Amino acid sequence: MRHFPIFLALQGRRVVLSGGGGAALAKLRLLMKTEARIEVFAADPAPEIEAWAAARRLTLHRRALQAADLQGAALAYAADEDARGDARTAALARTAGVLVNVVDDLDASQFLTPAIVDRDPVTVAIGTEGAAPVLARAIKADLEARLSPRLGALARLAQGFRGRAAALPQGRRRRAFWSAWFDRAGPQALDAGGPAAAETALEALLAAHLDAAPQPGHVIFAGAGPGDPDLLTLKARKALDRADVVLHDRLVPPAILDLARREATLIDVGKQGFGPALPQAEINALLVRHGQAGAQVLRLKGGDPAVFARLDEEIDAVAEAGLGWEIVPGITAASAAAASIGQALTRRGRNAGLRVLTGHDMAGFAEQDWHALATPGTVAAIYMGKRAARFLQGRLMMHGASEATPVTVVENASRPDERVLASSLGRLSRDLEDARPEGPAILLYGLAPRAAAAVLSLPRQEVS
Repeated sequence: MRHFPIFLALQGRRVVLSGGGGAALAKLRLLMKTEARIEVFAADPAPEIEAWAAARRLTLHRRALQAADLQGAALAYAADEDARGDARTAALARTAGVLVNVVDDLDASQFLTPAIVDRDPVTVAIGTEGAAPVLARAIKADLEARLSPRLGALARLAQGFRGRAAALPQGRRRRAFWSAWFDRAGPQALDAGGPAAAETALEALLAAHLDAAPQPGHVIFAGAGPGDPDLLTLKARKALDRADVVLHDRLVPPAILDLARREATLIDVGKQGFGPALPQAEINALLVRHGQAGAQVLRLKGGDPAVFARLDEEIDAVAEAGLGWEIVPGITAASAAAASIGQALTRRGRNAGLRVLTGHDMAGFAEQDWHALATPGTVAAIYMGKRAARFLQGRLMMHGASEATPVTVVENASRPDERVLASSLGRLSRDLEDARPEGPAILLYGLAPRAAAAVLSLPRQEVS
């Protein structure tokens, strides 16, 4: 992000613009929506600018901009539509310490003016860092159609009522009040009787929420998927929107955590195989403590929360504390890895079942039904198997599995840094030692990458 988006307070402050043609008109139409004191410097201004000056919507100076004109200005616009004139204005502004925008010159500008959807006091600003103005206009048109014109009226009523709403405890109860206002009560009242009816409805809604008993805390156990934010389920996305506290695993990437509310408390409780780990008892205690405090708690786990994630232990702790809970499934790494190599996890005539295994458990390397796994055609998704590769290899071959059995290792499945290692049972431990995967990896025993997967995965690295 080269440009940081902010909303700048311009009430009563000077904004200086040099230019009087079409570029100046386009900027002035936006600037006159603010409460800034606008001053235009143009020897030959367009008739519209003269009319706005006559209506006292701006101050017009029929001359070129001078250095002294910039003293105390909040912003400056170079809109002369002349390279030398714009460069002069920009130099004067920088010397005066005033941020300057040079129209249609990204590199010379210190700030950009976004495309704006105006539902005063609600403003949506859209920027593409100058890369695609046509796209910004398309997004603006889409939002204009989606956002009701009455949104501004609802927001103005809410703005004047914020002091009264402070009678509700900050957090979940106050958010529930405002959600009810914007989602249902406000639009219905405006449609039925206009602003007067909406004010009455706002008072009634506050009274109802003040009288309501505080809602108990609640815990949602949700899967964040394999790491690609696009694979996050809609239900998990909504849970992120509502959560007061998010307890997340190490495998949940920042791109997904960024979707949580800014006010939410994010707590990293991640475990790392054979590395530092927060004891499970402490994780359970955190869930209960925040839930009993009345928080909406989201326990966010990589992949699916019901696959090798100690879900039962956490549910038991929450249930014993008398807290409500629910499970939101996620896309597990096996599904994402199989998609990456272009293969189905089951196929008629090859395997009528899929085994989901862990490479190690609390006692060490995990024992399995090795005879069944060694049967030709068996397909298994093996989680946490990198360090157990030599153990798996030895047990399977000891029970008759062929050295040629394909094994595909997918590291960081679905993420930009995904790597695919096409190997076989006989070469598995040696290939893993050579590749040294550092991220989470899943072993797809019995599956090799489909030839077309190489075409589908061009941006990714493939090791063989």
